[in-house]
Amino acid sequence: MEIFGPIPSRRLGKSLGINIIPPKVCSYSCVYCQVGRTKKMCINPVEVDDKEEIKENVRQKLDLLEQRGERVDYLTFIADGEPTLASNLAEIIKSVRDFNINTAIITNSSTIDRPGVKESLKMVDWVSLKCDAYTEEVWHKINRPHGGLEPGKIKNGMIEFSRDYSGKMVTETMLVKGINDSEEELKSIASFLNEIKPDVSYISIPTRPPAEEYAVSPTPESINRAYNIFKSQGLTPELLIGYEGSGFASTGNIKEDILSITSVHPLKQEAIVALLKKADASWNEVNSLIEEGRITVVEYNGSKFYVRTIK
Repeated sequence: MEIFGPIPSRRLGKSLGINIIPPKVCSYSCVYCQVGRTKKMCINPVEVDDKEEIKENVRQKLDLLEQRGERVDYLTFIADGEPTLASNLAEIIKSVRDFNINTAIITNSSTIDRPGVKESLKMVDWVSLKCDAYTEEVWHKINRPHGGLEPGKIKNGMIEFSRDYSGKMVTETMLVKGINDSEEELKSIASFLNEIKPDVSYISIPTRPPAEEYAVSPTPESINRAYNIFKSQGLTPELLIGYEGSGFASTGNIKEDILSITSVHPLKQEAIVALLKKADASWNEVNSLIEEGRITVVEYNGSKFYVRTIK
């Protein structure tokens, strides 16, 4: 067990992480995982620390943070493996809710068809569901699932959960070059996500050393295409591409504002023009960002987009 943070998060503000799964016990062995290859592939419930011990560790951390004047916006279950494998997850969630702080969980969705997992997730205020693939072939290539998992059951579980859940539900799709970034696969993923209607559909890329060297970020063109495909399906997409910007707040620095916004979604040329006009700035600012390699110009469906460049 590990209690860490709080970590600044664009999605959750100040997030205090609660890691209850031993490294690395997981139902997937994703090619892009920053923790590395899965040491123990598992789909059965895993015995973890007692709820009271976990609660006491969280309490001690919160007391220490309070003394330092640090705030915590979310208690987030995020593991070196898959948090929903914890055999006593429901009890742990109930115990930390006593602190009257919003709770969150980031899951790979692999066990969501199980009644016990669904009921546990319903107790959490904010749930992130992974959906990196729609077709079974791509699912095997990118997530490398445990042999006992069935993609149809996972999809049905996600749909059923979305119908009953009353909190904030988001999805996250990790794009890997040459694996799940084709137009056909992206359209299939977006169509499925439209069935579960997440509040936000996050599109992310590998930003840390992955389990496999070939798991690299797609091109800016592919990232822009994914964003626009998701948007065309009626989703609310946002990019998670590693830039620590200032969100949508105006900084008074047009370059920083452009970088901040393009870290969330690509900007059409007319949107750039409007931003420059508002800031009383010239197109030279944009040219400078392009020359510095900080943004890239791509075309999609006849329109020019400006996308944050991934280093």
